[in-house]
Amino acid sequence: MTSPVSPGRERLAALVQERRMELGLGIEPAAKLAGISKDTWKRVEAALKVWDSKYAGVEAALQWASGSCMRILDGHDPIPNEAAEAAPGVKIAQIPKPDLERLVGDAVKVAAIATKGSMTGDEILALNERVLQELRERGVI
Repeated sequence: MTSPVSPGRERLAALVQERRMELGLGIEPAAKLAGISKDTWKRVEAALKVWDSKYAGVEAALQWASGSCMRILDGHDPIPNEAAEAAPGVKIAQIPKPDLERLVGDAVKVAAIATKGSMTGDEILALNERVLQELRERGVI
């Protein structure tokens, strides 16, 4: 028995296919740019479940900001990358503050857990909140 297709994955599939076509990419070239198999790319476009980690490659291939696929699954729009005029090869994305806060928070947690040494879970959460508070005070998020 197959699991039902979610509306979020159907929307993601449609937007991925539409963007791939806008960029003039076939499935195999897009998958190669994404660093995933063509079969995995086909699963995304068929609205089938894939590992969340595969979305990073899809986003890169489609010139979307990190987290765009998850945004689509949550009912939001993807965030396109824009070329930075002063720095060739550099891409800029306007990430909404709530998404940026979540991405930074997740990065702090993962980094703290990976290097935690003697830190407790509560200390990691406190560190995470302190980093986010500092970034808010500086106007970053």
